[in-house]
Amino acid sequence: MSIPLIIILVIVVVLVVAVIGLYNNLIKLRNMVDNAWAQIDVQLQRRLDLIPNLVETVKGYAAHESGTLEEVTKARTAVMNAGTPEGKMEADGILTGALKNLFAVAEAYPDLKANTNFQQLQAELSNTEDKISYMRQSFNDTVMKYNTAIQTFPAVLIAGMMGFKQRDSFDATAGAEVAPKVQF
Repeated sequence: MSIPLIIILVIVVVLVVAVIGLYNNLIKLRNMVDNAWAQIDVQLQRRLDLIPNLVETVKGYAAHESGTLEEVTKARTAVMNAGTPEGKMEADGILTGALKNLFAVAEAYPDLKANTNFQQLQAELSNTEDKISYMRQSFNDTVMKYNTAIQTFPAVLIAGMMGFKQRDSFDATAGAEVAPKVQF
């Protein structure tokens, strides 16, 4: 073998190894994004499981607040029926607002606030909300790393060819910055 042929062979091998390394890194990052979403999904399901008990507890004290209770139930159903992560993100934002309204209503009922079952459910839900918030932040960090990886050189050269698509972050829903208004 001649020296120029060996040099060309070495260059080809180095390029193949580099492409394989880039591809494997992109796969790892994409799987991390999927896993981060799965962690959010687990916490959302936990919250969905707690909501019927909370609604039933409130019903006993605040029967005339059926509109608020129906809003929570509809929002919960929307999250359960959402087929895509983006749809679930949007429905989750609506559910969060409905739960804020429910807790604002509960403030008007001292007996309900003193109910041990309600306090326990509220604490569980609050704990779950904290976990969801943390998981959203972790998801967004992972999505940012993934999106940055597929947009930077040299990975950008193979990311498009290999079908790696940009992912959306979990954004706050419109109106989330405004506290709910409750009138009696």
